[in-house]
Amino acid sequence: MAVSDRIAVIGIGNGFRRDDGVGPAVVARLQARAADRPLPAGTTLSACDGDPGRLIALWEDAGLAVVVDAAHARPGHPGRVHRLEPDGRGCPQPGTAGTHGLGLAEAVALSRALGRLPRRLIVYAVEGADISLGTGLTEAVAAAVDPLAERIEADIARHHGRGRRAGRTGPDGPAPCPAGPSARAGPGRSWK
Repeated sequence: MAVSDRIAVIGIGNGFRRDDGVGPAVVARLQARAADRPLPAGTTLSACDGDPGRLIALWEDAGLAVVVDAAHARPGHPGRVHRLEPDGRGCPQPGTAGTHGLGLAEAVALSRALGRLPRRLIVYAVEGADISLGTGLTEAVAAAVDPLAERIEADIARHHGRGRRAGRTGPDGPAPCPAGPSARAGPGRSWK
């Protein structure tokens, strides 16, 4: 298998901090669905606490990496999903760490500096309502899990099909980060 054939899906979060566990919940849903709808060979599903070193190790040499994490917005809309394709021009932004200390933004910046970014990176940020201690997602965030798993399966299928038709596994680089407050960390928003 060529390096760019690998697909990494990474759920960031802590299942003991309520909605912060949305990333691992989406990965668990994808694992359950894979019994009926197998994912392409070379696809890995992983849960991670958000440590930059672990994230880099999970997505390094991947043709496509899809990351799911909780986001906190004020005012927020729990369960709303944002799709981002960081390109190094400002999103997600380092220095906006949440419950994980250093996290996704720092991992993207460090990975870029080390030349270890995946060929294409997609980040799904799910707005949460409750990150207090406890298990289980709030109703609004739990309702986002199945549709998000379907979106990720579609991303994987498009990536896998593109590689077969064109002899490669992705575009020449990630798409620019969408502009606007819902697309990036900023006042009232934070990445973990």
